[in-house]
Amino acid sequence: MQNPAASPRVWTVHSAPPTGIGSGWITAVELTLLGAIWGASFLFMRIAAGDFGPLALVEVRLSLGALVLLPFLWKSRSSFTPRLIWRLAGIGIISFAIPFILFAWGAERAPAGIGAITNAMTVPFTALMAFLLYGEPIGRQRMMGLVAGFAGVIVLAGDRTGGVGVWPAALAGMLAALCYGVAVNLIHRYLSGIPAAAVAAATLLSASLFVAPFAWLSRPQYPIPLHSWLSAAALGVLCTGIAYAVFYRVINRIGAQRSSTVTYLVPLFSVLWAWTLLGEQLTPRMALAAVCILGGVALSQHRGAVRPLLSAATDPGGASSAAGNSSSGG
Repeated sequence: MQNPAASPRVWTVHSAPPTGIGSGWITAVELTLLGAIWGASFLFMRIAAGDFGPLALVEVRLSLGALVLLPFLWKSRSSFTPRLIWRLAGIGIISFAIPFILFAWGAERAPAGIGAITNAMTVPFTALMAFLLYGEPIGRQRMMGLVAGFAGVIVLAGDRTGGVGVWPAALAGMLAALCYGVAVNLIHRYLSGIPAAAVAAATLLSASLFVAPFAWLSRPQYPIPLHSWLSAAALGVLCTGIAYAVFYRVINRIGAQRSSTVTYLVPLFSVLWAWTLLGEQLTPRMALAAVCILGGVALSQHRGAVRPLLSAATDPGGASSAAGNSSSGG
């Protein structure tokens, strides 16, 4: 789901049912840790994007993340048919390459909290895409959540830092969240039955291969400072590879719905890290936008949100689980 920088999202691909065993303080610690790690991903992008450039930074992140998760891919290698590889390639571009580039591009232009706040739009966008692509009923409360989220993005887009508008970064973050919403539904529909960690590894690898030539053409022509290299390494190894491995462990223990509560922690930690380490302030508009967007997430995840307000012809193979069980980390 940071998916999560990015990123992560909860993908309803294949995970064991919640066990209810050992899901007390250990789970709380792991979810808090994930929120802190994925929140830090926006900090690391903010630090490194200016020196690497968006494409080169994303390539480092994708490659290191795929390397960490490679054992999961190797373990499930028999599940990947030639036909499936092409699906993985396409989904990898939508779920990792494009949103990671958008977030890194935004990180060059606006405070770290902007990307983290817009990232939370993944949840209502997942419900919207399930409706548009597969006719999954969106429900009154999910629609209200989507409207609240859009209102938050509009509020955020009107903010200014240092006299410069942040709307380009806010728009980039919203488009990245939209990509996540599309990807969750595609994964649920076309990659069902494959272990989620293996899917993450395969899609990261596919995205890395896609971005590589563009990253090479736009590579920095000057020495990159050590602090940017360290931030890029942390972004790939910690925020992408290790974080996803921990996330799937939590999903297997308590289920996707409860695991998605990490969505609320990511913006909080992102703003905290940016304020503590970079001196970036939380503006009133950022705070109001966060309330609107996270309130929309809460409405989208409410159990009563399944009552249809808008409906289309129901597809028996639709993405009902994916629409309700998604979260992300940039």
